[in-house]
Amino acid sequence: MSRTRVHSFAVSLDGFGSGEPQSLEAPFGHAGQRLHTWMFATRFWGPDGSSGVDDALAQQHSVGIGAEIMGSHKFGPPGWQDDPDWRGWWGEDPPFHTPTFVLTHRPRPPLEMAGGTTFHFLDAPVAEALEVAREAAGGLDVRVGGGATVVRDFLAAGLVDHAHVVQVPILLGRGVRLWDGLESLEDTYAIEVVASPSGVVHLLLDRRD
Repeated sequence: MSRTRVHSFAVSLDGFGSGEPQSLEAPFGHAGQRLHTWMFATRFWGPDGSSGVDDALAQQHSVGIGAEIMGSHKFGPPGWQDDPDWRGWWGEDPPFHTPTFVLTHRPRPPLEMAGGTTFHFLDAPVAEALEVAREAAGGLDVRVGGGATVVRDFLAAGLVDHAHVVQVPILLGRGVRLWDGLESLEDTYAIEVVASPSGVVHLLLDRRD
C-alpha cells in the first residue's frame, strides 16, 4: 500500500523549518542554507561527499517515491502567483521527476517540465490532495516535501506514515515552526533518535498502528 513520507526535513534547535522573510534572493529567509549544510556534505549530494549516517538517511529521499506534495512557498517566493512565467526555483529540470502537487489558493494549469516532473496546482485540503497524489503515484509512495506548514498540517491530520526530521544545531529565533500545535505527537508516532558526528540529530517518526 502507498505510504506517505517526509524525508530530510531540517529544523533548527528552536524548531524553525525556514527563516524570514522569504524572497527571490533568500528562499529560506535569514536561515540561508544553514539548515542544509549537513546534506551538502554527503555523498547523496555529490560524489566527493562523505558516507555515514547522514548520507545513509539522505539516500532514502527518493527511494520508492511516485509523487510529491508541496506548499506554495516551496514552489516560489511571495507573489509568484502573480507571475505567469514563474516555473519554480529549480530550472527546467526540477529534481522531483514525478507528478508534483503544489497546494495554492490560486491554481493554474499544469506545468510540464523536463525530466518527468509535472507541477499540478491544487486548492484542496490536505486529505484530498493526498488522495489525488496517491492516484498519480501509481502504487508508489507520496513524499510531503514541505515547507514547515504543510508538513505540520499532514502530521496533525495523522496522514504521515514515516517522517525523517533533521535537527540542526543552530538557533533561528524566528521563521516558520514545524512543531507548533503538535502536542503529544509521541502518542501517535514512535520516535527514534539517531545522533550524527556532524552535529545534527535525526528524528525518525513512524506512525503507530
